[in-house]
Amino acid sequence: MMVVQDLRNGITFLMDGQPWMCLKYEHVKMGRGSATIRVKIRNLLTGSTVEKSFINSARVEEIDTHRRAMQYLYRGTGTYAFMDPKNFEQVEILDSVVGEQGPYLVAGVEVNVLFWDERPLWIELPPKMEFKVAETDPGIKGNSASNMYKSAVLDNGLAIRVPLFVNEGDKVIVDTRDGSYVERGKN
Repeated sequence: MMVVQDLRNGITFLMDGQPWMCLKYEHVKMGRGSATIRVKIRNLLTGSTVEKSFINSARVEEIDTHRRAMQYLYRGTGTYAFMDPKNFEQVEILDSVVGEQGPYLVAGVEVNVLFWDERPLWIELPPKMEFKVAETDPGIKGNSASNMYKSAVLDNGLAIRVPLFVNEGDKVIVDTRDGSYVERGKN
């Protein structure tokens, strides 16, 4: 058992028989009363995110999880195939575990997979990835220093907003946490 004061971003624990990961931790002390711990947590089985408050002395059960670097290979029927680059062991991970991160997966990309015993629970993408712009309106000369954006579709099918100077065929860096444009890639 561990006290909730030990929770930090990325720590995993068991609550109500389900594995959870702490996304945000906040210690709140109100006047003379006891302190409360507010956390934003993700259920690693369902992917749902909730905010929860604990009293200062509450306890949760620790679980033994480990991360393994895995290389994405291909998409199967209802699964994604990954390979451990050290021992070439292949693991199939269900669509429900990959969730909204699926469109970011391109063959050969390395991700961290969180395992609970031998069960994959979650994948962690690199924070920034490079993609090619498949379609967008043409850029207009003189729009290079503007903060105006237009719609674009990337080669992986994602629709994002890019600056006006980005053209079809350009490479762009995308933040995988929120799907936003970061900068122009190396062409």
